Amino acid sequence: MPDAYRVEMLNISKSFGGVHALRDVSFRVRKGEIHALVGENGAGKSTLMKILSGAINKDRGEIFIDGKKVSITNPKSGREQGIAIIYQEFALAPHLTVTENIFLNRLSQGQIINWKQLHRQAQELLESLGFDINPNATVGSLSVAYQQVVEICKAISENSSVLILDEPTAVLATREVERLFQLLLNLKTKDVSIIYISHRLEEVFRIADTITVLRDGSTIGTVKVEETNKDQIISMMIGRKLESMYPPRHATIGEEILRVENLKSGNRVRNVSLSVKAGEVVGISGLVGAGRTETVRTIFGADRKDGGKIYLQGRVVEIKSPYDAVRNGLGLLPEDRKNQGVLLDMSIKINITMSCLSKIRGFAGWIYRDKEKNMAQDLTKKLAVKTTSIETKVANLSGGNQQKVALAKWLASQCKVIIFDEPTRGVDVGAKVEIYKLINELAEQGVGILMVSSDMPELIGMCDRVLVMKDGRIMGELKKSQLKEESILRLAIGG
Repeated sequence: MPDAYRVEMLNISKSFGGVHALRDVSFRVRKGEIHALVGENGAGKSTLMKILSGAINKDRGEIFIDGKKVSITNPKSGREQGIAIIYQEFALAPHLTVTENIFLNRLSQGQIINWKQLHRQAQELLESLGFDINPNATVGSLSVAYQQVVEICKAISENSSVLILDEPTAVLATREVERLFQLLLNLKTKDVSIIYISHRLEEVFRIADTITVLRDGSTIGTVKVEETNKDQIISMMIGRKLESMYPPRHATIGEEILRVENLKSGNRVRNVSLSVKAGEVVGISGLVGAGRTETVRTIFGADRKDGGKIYLQGRVVEIKSPYDAVRNGLGLLPEDRKNQGVLLDMSIKINITMSCLSKIRGFAGWIYRDKEKNMAQDLTKKLAVKTTSIETKVANLSGGNQQKVALAKWLASQCKVIIFDEPTRGVDVGAKVEIYKLINELAEQGVGILMVSSDMPELIGMCDRVLVMKDGRIMGELKKSQLKEESILRLAIGG
């Protein structure tokens, strides 16, 4: 029904420094609808939602909520209109408790707070999502996945009529995704309008009623889920047909290049043993909290090793820090690229070359600027980083392009083994394929690849073997011919 629109955004335009981020975009969401907003990185999805939530102001256009024209000029006015947004990069206070974060927007100076009541309400919200999280715990002590849960509770606690989710399942494993979907379907029955931004099209087709595609800041089209298919949506997103999501690899698997024996780190990594051969892509799967990230961080020296041995090319190496890892030819593309993978306030050039200064450094430590520039330009071009200059700050790039820069520094250092932790988290379909091609190229050059991923189709499509973890231990290994979602999940839950 025409009068059932909860949100109408008409002819929205926005420019940043002469660059058009949005051009006359129109976007409509009905009451009680799950509406997916998709497009490649830089298509304008986040900009459009930031305008709706009040984080930034539009240059032109109109916004209607429940048929009434509104002016949303800041996040507070957005919340007053019933709009809640959960960003891919969380807006949480890490030193405050879970309860304090959930109710932060409703606490005012001088207010007498009944903490017992608030903790109870927070506990009820968390339990309604099916998560056992201590409301008294500091948010900074939680895993990335659990921080996402706190963000969702924060939005729900405000009784929002419009809930915007930006890549909500990027760090969730299968079981947590199912809980989230059940919650969204429940909110839908209560007439909450949900705007779902995701690059995972299999999720979009499972959960959404309607899909709107943006490309290069313009609306390409809006379609009902039952009237379209994945191939059509991808074509709308990238402007061309995509032949294959997982490109073929022609690597010859060689000798063992990395071996880990009985690795231990606290209670999160328990006697983990694994190996990776030259030219091989080995995946690590498991539910959230299984110890996947902790395992690769310990191998890389980012977390303390309490026991075990690490071998590189048959030689025992002592890795006590990331510096030791890089010196021995080991690279890590971390899960949290913004805080751990790149230096946001530094240029693309500096980010790419900082891992291999010895290659561009001359007498007395001087940097050969031409070498530095050429290396950065070559890799920026190779990875198709969308930028006007290698002097651009990484903070000004889209998420997918930041990921490419994080990868470029390891290509520059010519590592023997590269660990990818959630390599395509928050990355659009086109950029995913580019990253997959790069992984294949690295394998074909004899680099060993260890890949942590919560995306089971990605593991099945890319890996030669998959190791499945639970409670800090490897529960089993699946060869290429054995890779099925049911097989991975069975091991992940302890079957």
